[in-house]
Amino acid sequence: MENQKFRLENGAKLISKILLNNWRSLLLLFIGVYIPLQLFELLAIKVWQYEGGFPWDIPILLGIHQTVNPQLDVFALILTDIGSPKTLVAILLLISLVLTLTKKWRLCAYLIIAGLGSNAINRAGKVFFHRVRPHLWESTYHEASFAFPSGHAMASFTFAAILLILAWQTRFALMTLIFGAFFVPGVAWTRLYLGVHFPSDIIAGWLVALAWVVGVYIVIQPHKNQTNLINEEVE
Repeated sequence: MENQKFRLENGAKLISKILLNNWRSLLLLFIGVYIPLQLFELLAIKVWQYEGGFPWDIPILLGIHQTVNPQLDVFALILTDIGSPKTLVAILLLISLVLTLTKKWRLCAYLIIAGLGSNAINRAGKVFFHRVRPHLWESTYHEASFAFPSGHAMASFTFAAILLILAWQTRFALMTLIFGAFFVPGVAWTRLYLGVHFPSDIIAGWLVALAWVVGVYIVIQPHKNQTNLINEEVE
């Protein structure tokens, strides 16, 4: 009995120590991964049951469509091309080359896994949910793939998050944060303006991207001291 009590006490102390030493990561895991995935699950269940989605999807699209004009058409097309997964993945690969040349291995690993993984998850999600895109008005802009979750929303959010993490300990952090605050909603607006996504597609894309970039961040720890990485590789 005494041995069992001693083991239980040691186990409790060990668990308490682990929780105290890792409370930041656990809190980040809860807020940045668990909660977004739970919200995504609620969206996904609704979309799975009713392809039309939520009552607010179509009214929002129709409201945005009322702002259509030739100047906004041009702007939306340019911005949606810039925010496309193909464009952003290509930019991330160029940045990864720079990180490789400067031997910033952790940051490079984080960029590649977060960026390419986000794209792969999106493709799998589209195929799995098979949600068709809205067709509420005639448009010269068409997308052939499925809608849920939005690839542009995921790619732009992932891209902005990666840039922010890369710039976090530099003087460019605030500038990057401001860029992301405009870029991510801007790209999302283009998808609604062009009528190729429901608002719920956009929200779902953001939630999955948030969970993914935070989850990969916790695992990779891109800002961990480089000497620690070298020691880990030697061991």
